[in-house]
Amino acid sequence: MIADIQRLLDKYIHWVRDNTKVRKIEDFVEITTPYLDRHNDYLQIYVKRENNNLVLTDDGYIIQDLENSGCKLESKKRQDLLSITLNGFGVKLAGNALEVNASIDNFNLKKHNLIQAMLAVNDLFYLAEPVIVSLFLEDVTSWMDLNDIRYVSKVKFTGKSGLDHTFDFAIPASRNNPERIIRAINRPNKDTAQAMAFAWIDTKEIRQNTSRAYAILNDTDKDIKSNVMGALKNYDVNPVIWSRRDKVKEELAA
Repeated sequence: MIADIQRLLDKYIHWVRDNTKVRKIEDFVEITTPYLDRHNDYLQIYVKRENNNLVLTDDGYIIQDLENSGCKLESKKRQDLLSITLNGFGVKLAGNALEVNASIDNFNLKKHNLIQAMLAVNDLFYLAEPVIVSLFLEDVTSWMDLNDIRYVSKVKFTGKSGLDHTFDFAIPASRNNPERIIRAINRPNKDTAQAMAFAWIDTKEIRQNTSRAYAILNDTDKDIKSNVMGALKNYDVNPVIWSRRDKVKEELAA
């Protein structure tokens, strides 16, 4: 089993490396990653040297794109959620840009954190007022509170690869059930499923042997594709469709 997991990790790392493109633009180096945004465009980050450090930035792309789509981040609730999300990845807001400082030694970790923050912010705020009234994560939190499901929110684990992974909830082990790790996915697709699968593969070996992972999938606006469900199940992640969430209520509360 360990050898199989190691091969999966190696394949993932090779996939990232082989599908990453780099080019020089004036004082910056543009890195085109294999991760897709909601327009199916490849996410890009920009790197420049400042003194002995490196500055990595999305050049304001994520927030500007959301605002252009009608998703304003002006309310205190959304500003607070943005801050919590960015803090979880060690990323700061510089104007409208998501930004992180790095050294030569921790460049790969900081690049990974910036990309994950870009995906997380894009996913959290992919909504416009006429379409979605409340944030999906807020809905999930309210449902868990209503059903007396105890949890720790916004937990971060360092995986076997040395990369950090943030999950929305961790439910401690009880007398009858093991630890349960949960991520709420507002926009279930191949990329978000793959990100969850890799995060769990990388994390599970350092957690308790019996720990379980759950992905709560938002099907409010469209059905969940079978390949998303299959991808999660193949990597030992339990998919929970939001409209059928009561099926796992007792399992999570116990």
